[in-house]
Amino acid sequence: MKKKVLILTTISGFLPQFLKGHVRILKELGAEIWYASNFDCPAYDFEPDYFEKEGIRTVSIPIERSPYRLRENAAALKTLTALIEREEIDLVHCHNPVGGILGRLAGARAKRKVQVMYTAHGLHFYKGAPWKNWLLYYPAEWLMARFTDHLVTINREDRERAARLPVKPGGAVHLIPGVGVDEERYQLRKELREEVRSELGIGKWEICLMTSALLHPDKNYQTALKALAGLGSLPFRYVICGEGPYRSRLWQMTEELGLQEKVTFLGFRKDMDRLLNGADIFLFPSRREGLGMAALEALASGVPVIAAKNRGTGEYLVHGENGFLLSPEDAEGFREAIRILAEDARLRQAMGERAPKVLRTFGKKEAERRIRKIYRLALAEAEERREWDAESECDHERLQPEESLPFGAFCPLDLGPDLE
Repeated sequence: MKKKVLILTTISGFLPQFLKGHVRILKELGAEIWYASNFDCPAYDFEPDYFEKEGIRTVSIPIERSPYRLRENAAALKTLTALIEREEIDLVHCHNPVGGILGRLAGARAKRKVQVMYTAHGLHFYKGAPWKNWLLYYPAEWLMARFTDHLVTINREDRERAARLPVKPGGAVHLIPGVGVDEERYQLRKELREEVRSELGIGKWEICLMTSALLHPDKNYQTALKALAGLGSLPFRYVICGEGPYRSRLWQMTEELGLQEKVTFLGFRKDMDRLLNGADIFLFPSRREGLGMAALEALASGVPVIAAKNRGTGEYLVHGENGFLLSPEDAEGFREAIRILAEDARLRQAMGERAPKVLRTFGKKEAERRIRKIYRLALAEAEERREWDAESECDHERLQPEESLPFGAFCPLDLGPDLE
């Protein structure tokens, strides 16, 4: 009998954007896959053909990204709980903060015993986080950890903090390198350089700076733009790939700084593996990253990275080796780093040649090796729980109404680690 796995995300389209490798692994392990999210508010391309092709069952639920949308999220919790019970789900794997809360609550509320896994793509409470994050998300995660069998983190700081949370007895905290960079897709292809630069209108002597990220205040584009505004006569073009609520403000800032002839907004792109071949430097000034896949993809493509130092970028960027790490607000530092790399082609080349070494740890093969191990463990535990439930049901049926069991039979020590 196939084990059923429910993948839950707050952000619609998160699965086809980031978790296709997980789907392939689960199918190889013989699982039937369900996907629940709010399909009325997609943040990424939904790709309905993909779900049909892979045989993934989809369920739209009214889950909201804001934890303050209590009515909608309460309705989502009710729907999730009913889904787990009705379809006899064996494993719930939840993502994103609100999805992580609702998925774990639903797993705890359901009459059916279910394995619960939560992947924290960057805990919202971290060194230097706003105090409101600590007041809201830390207590919430402390409580939710009690309903978590497997808590998966993607950087060392989060793993160390998560290791102090009270996960379920018999549960575990894991570390994986995100979803991993596709080694075959992201690599330097010199033959594409001139083609890409010509399409983008970048001159032969211009330095191409590139960023791929959501247009959001957290991504800290203002530091990059302020840095570029002071470069004087240095020939450059800055290509921004991404969409988001901050687009109009960023364009306004670009005009205020007199950079409208130097900055190009390309919107959301699916061909970053191709575009990166035209870049000389990748800028990544984001204040907060769980890991920062965009910067890793740039490194894999042989592009040196200038980034803001945070718990994510600090995992793989070595200052002066494959790029530069700076304070998020240090526009002058970003400007100087850009100037150094722009004016020293040999240094750019040396950093670019060292950059792909990150694939040894952060490549797709290593990431999938680790998540496969976790899935195999969780599904085995789900099978054991299913067998235990079946045996318990049979024992219950054999027990006559007038019979009673000694008090000691109900002691948690007799139930095993999964049920304490």
